[in-house]
Amino acid sequence: MTEKKNIGHNHDDHHNHSLLPEEPELRVRAIETLLLNKGIINSNTLNELIDTYENKIGPRNGAKVVAKAWVDQDYKKRLLENSTKAIEELSYTGRQGEHMVVVENTPKVHNVVVCTLCSCYPWPVLGIPPTWYKSDEYRSRTVREPRKILQEFGLELDLNIQVKVWDSTSEMRYLVLPMRPAGTELLTESELESLVTRNSMIGTGLPEMPK
Repeated sequence: MTEKKNIGHNHDDHHNHSLLPEEPELRVRAIETLLLNKGIINSNTLNELIDTYENKIGPRNGAKVVAKAWVDQDYKKRLLENSTKAIEELSYTGRQGEHMVVVENTPKVHNVVVCTLCSCYPWPVLGIPPTWYKSDEYRSRTVREPRKILQEFGLELDLNIQVKVWDSTSEMRYLVLPMRPAGTELLTESELESLVTRNSMIGTGLPEMPK
């Protein structure tokens, strides 16, 4: 069973979040070209920085939120009831993270996040959005055929699991709280953090299994 859930996407010309992808991408490209031409940075360093913020530093903030929710039921309750405030408890605040909603995966429901009209993304907890998240293909197909998209990410879900698609907006950004992997009862909160992946917090993947 698949549920396509579109939460009132308000992307008019005067929204105050990231503008449509083309403009910021052009600005970034111009700055990148200028820095490269002046020899201030080189392409390898730039690629390393982008990879660090896209895949390491940023998502680790979200991993701390998830791991705390896994081990602290009171925190989990606060996180699901008032996500923005609970995330602020861990000092993750700022632009692109003002209005957060955390949606919980369960044995019966799997959540996946998309931004259909641009690329709204919770930067304070996930860092820089990956290229595929901003692509036209992901943004359009995730709403139409979420199971197929998840399969292409390597995520096969049982047909009796309901898939809910959450459409991020400038007024609301979503973070998935993945299920805690089995066999992790004895792991510390820090050890649990290492299992949380960026994709598991978007919904296109699952946490890693303990080794």
